[in-house]
Amino acid sequence: MQRWIAPLVLCLAARPASAQTVAPVPRYRAGWWDVASVAVAGTAYLLPSALGLPKNGPSCVPCNPASLPGIDRWVVGPVSNSADIGSDVVLAGVAGLTAFVGLTGQTSDQLRGNFAMFANTASWTAAATEWVKVTVHRERPVLYTTGAAAAAADKDNEQSMPSMHAALAFAAATSYFVMSLREHLPHRKRNAALLYAGAVGVGVLRVAAAKHFPTDVLAGAALGSAMGWLGPTVHPIVH
Repeated sequence: MQRWIAPLVLCLAARPASAQTVAPVPRYRAGWWDVASVAVAGTAYLLPSALGLPKNGPSCVPCNPASLPGIDRWVVGPVSNSADIGSDVVLAGVAGLTAFVGLTGQTSDQLRGNFAMFANTASWTAAATEWVKVTVHRERPVLYTTGAAAAAADKDNEQSMPSMHAALAFAAATSYFVMSLREHLPHRKRNAALLYAGAVGVGVLRVAAAKHFPTDVLAGAALGSAMGWLGPTVHPIVH
């Protein structure tokens, strides 16, 4: 009889211990404050355009390519419409893949929370990027070409740094990666690698299109990665 007591005691002791090791997976909280946050971010994004910023025109028409850093000088040339459209398509693909791998196969509460986090991250990334653009007030590559006179009328050509496309793409990839680590999502490393590859592709196409200098894309990637980390890190969670 005694030889069965020790195994039985060990079995009973092991059951509650194993239950204690299973920690609940945290999920993001969604509420009406998310709607307000996205609305404020959207207003902040639109405000520079409504105020007509930047007020001053280009500092040079045409600008001198010799004034550029060596890493940027080789980009000067006519805009490539095909690469420009390609960057839009790849960015849409990164956004779509982020939504697919970050929202599918989850409970309704998880889905709402992750959607709210993604929406906040994207909207605040766009707002922050827009304000940095009008503050830095850097001319796009087209203003260093013979077509500068015609391009100078478009205020968008005075807002080259940082790249909005790169910022949004890297924000999406980073926010998914941080969220997937918190929620222990399957295939998170593979999905994050695909998203970052797409984000790099967006940046390469923006340079190939002569819409941005390489330093613009690097600045956008840095800003987007920072916002992509900040969004899921500060967003309220439920344990």
